[in-house]
Amino acid sequence: MKGKLLLGVFLLTQFTILSVRSQNVPVLVSVQWLNENLSMPNLVILQVNALRLDYEKEHIAGARFLWPGWLAPDSPEGTYNAPDPAKATEILQGLGISSDSHVVLCHVRNEVGPAARMFLTLEHLGLKGRVSFLNGGLDAWKKAGNPVTKDLPVVKKGNFKANPTGLLVDRFYVQDKLNTGASTIIDARLKRFYDGEPSGYPRDGHITGAKNIPYAELLNANNFFKPADSLQILFTPVAPAKDKELVSYCFVGQSASVVYLAGRALGYNMKLYDGSMQEWSRIDQCPMEKSPDKN
Repeated sequence: MKGKLLLGVFLLTQFTILSVRSQNVPVLVSVQWLNENLSMPNLVILQVNALRLDYEKEHIAGARFLWPGWLAPDSPEGTYNAPDPAKATEILQGLGISSDSHVVLCHVRNEVGPAARMFLTLEHLGLKGRVSFLNGGLDAWKKAGNPVTKDLPVVKKGNFKANPTGLLVDRFYVQDKLNTGASTIIDARLKRFYDGEPSGYPRDGHITGAKNIPYAELLNANNFFKPADSLQILFTPVAPAKDKELVSYCFVGQSASVVYLAGRALGYNMKLYDGSMQEWSRIDQCPMEKSPDKN
């Protein structure tokens, strides 16, 4: 009996160590950090690609392939929807993700938006605090002289079960926050579309009262997220208090994920309006406005 008790204490201690280690990992990790932590026993690297061909050509040893369409499917209701939890569970377990895993997402070239959407989706599905984003992606990894491979990893099925946590919100949620002022709504699109330049959508402009943090200004020319102090300069004018919830949106919910990720890296309480302007601009009851010089 004593032996079983000691074993139970040992296993609990090991699980706690892994959990604390994972929770202490920053949202944005560097190539150096990843290189130094490749042996972390609960680490799972996911390379996010629009096409499997890129992954098959080269990836970090042990990395698994994640196609964005698996976890952000399109439908007649809109682009980039939240996944079915049962289907998401099947996909994530197949990628070897378990309850104690820490996931690092890696993008290729300029595919920051789709990878950021996967970051948001994984957090929404119950992995908040257990997901990081490799700043600079695969290009930065290679530029630092680190090896890549074509070898496909042998993956042991994980035990993670998706449990949506409400980080993806609908238009009714946004309308309520507009009425109560409980959240700041952030438009992640380029300023010209926020101001009211035609975009091909039914109505132009932005959600009434929304602030603008253009997603492109969060990144440098090499598709790195800018340093924290530079990111903070962009957030502070529209979100001076980090305890107030921010809800980002864009056209379809992709570039808003870049703002979501940057906000999380800075310590903000973030959510994302999934329907974004694709939905909002089509519903006349949803209030919109243009910048004064566009009226």
